[in-house]
Amino acid sequence: MLNLERLRTLHMVARHGSISAAAEVLHITTSAVSQQLAKLEREVGQRLLERNGRGVRLTEAAQLLVAHAERILSDVERAEADLEAHRDAVVGHLSLAAFATAARGLAPGALARLRGRYPELRVELGEREPVESIQAVAHADIDLAIVQDWANAPLALHEGLIKSPLLEDVLDVALPQGHALAGRPWVDLEELAAEPWVAWRRGSICYDWLLHTLRSRNCEPYIAHTAAECPTQLALVAAGLGAAIVPRLGRGPVPPGVVMVGVQPRVTRHVYAVWRADAARRPAIRAVLEALAATAGGLSAGGAEPAGAGAVPPVVVG
Repeated sequence: MLNLERLRTLHMVARHGSISAAAEVLHITTSAVSQQLAKLEREVGQRLLERNGRGVRLTEAAQLLVAHAERILSDVERAEADLEAHRDAVVGHLSLAAFATAARGLAPGALARLRGRYPELRVELGEREPVESIQAVAHADIDLAIVQDWANAPLALHEGLIKSPLLEDVLDVALPQGHALAGRPWVDLEELAAEPWVAWRRGSICYDWLLHTLRSRNCEPYIAHTAAECPTQLALVAAGLGAAIVPRLGRGPVPPGVVMVGVQPRVTRHVYAVWRADAARRPAIRAVLEALAATAGGLSAGGAEPAGAGAVPPVVVG
């Protein structure tokens, strides 16, 4: 009889392309992965891996087994979700990923709610870019993710995922205090066409969105500086080194020397929760979603707008 954990190990090697990558995702050593695969080879009586330079590649037998493993693991996840739903207890372990400002501005409040209400549920938070998070959820590396996109730059979801809105996050322009437009209640981005910009890291979803948005407003942006964190961006603005578009979610205190000015037409981003349809019946998933929605609903004073219970129904992809 095939061993489920060994099938899962082979599936991870196929998905992530190497034994070391699979070991990292599974939180075990590379030697443990190799041992699992060696035992699986003995069970099936066929070679599953072949040397390929410094790495390995799957044999035809392994590829056939991986195709079955995907269906088996999906069935197992649905069975586990059904059993948890039947038990109707919020317990166990759940992994959650969030992009930086949601990890700072949304997740802590939700996790505190969960800890107070469900002491037997352990939620593990990790910070990830939205595209990486969606891939991790689709591959069952994590259970649930908080992601973002914009109306002019929607984020594609993998088949078999569900998404549900949490809030609409408003973005403002951060200007140095002495800037000619700093005293205005709002500005049009076209008025800042010649400004040097402080942006997120190159290759990030926020960096690409900034380029797309400014170019759609007839601005060819000069990105003078990049930084991963809002406090660093604001420090650069305070030093008079450029302007930045900064979300209200997770912004934190605005430092001296920086003035926040609204954007007209208003710029917002959509913040969603994403999870697998196979796991949708898990009480733990429902509990985390409820905590996220409740926390998002309390952020309106800071400028983020809660999506509202039932305002937009969850969307299933695939």
